[in-house]
Amino acid sequence: MVVMGKVVAAHGILGWVKVQTFTEYLDSLDAYDHWWLGNERQPWREVELAECTVHGKILVARLTGCTDRNAAEKLKGLLVAVPRGDLPEAEGDEVYWSDLIGCKVQNLAEEVLGTVETLLETGANDVLVVKREAGELLIPYIKQVVHQVDVPNKTITVDWQADYLA
Repeated sequence: MVVMGKVVAAHGILGWVKVQTFTEYLDSLDAYDHWWLGNERQPWREVELAECTVHGKILVARLTGCTDRNAAEKLKGLLVAVPRGDLPEAEGDEVYWSDLIGCKVQNLAEEVLGTVETLLETGANDVLVVKREAGELLIPYIKQVVHQVDVPNKTITVDWQADYLA
């Protein structure tokens, strides 16, 4: 499963939910007829998307079978995912953020800097959050810094030193 968003609240009284998306475009989840909902406490379950629309800076959606506010409120906190196989192939040098999480990060001298824990979107550029023994290291995800991304081998090579400040 690739997590694409999170249900953050109920919307109205007819069973709609507000979804914070983790996608490039707010309406990207509209491309999928079925979503999977779950988290670390609840197993994944498939739901059918009845309709969704962008409402300000959030996506609102109606799921089949979710017909009132009480049902919608029970979904709060669940992650929204789609199977990896349902995603279109990444083009050229593009990669999915989910493919970067867990990658070993090493510099040009082949020193291991840590493992990608998550990514941040800053507006100017994306940032790798690299977990290491001495805390975390923030590395800009820009072509001047990131030299190679090897998704099959889960390795990212960067022009960065362990003692650089982010």
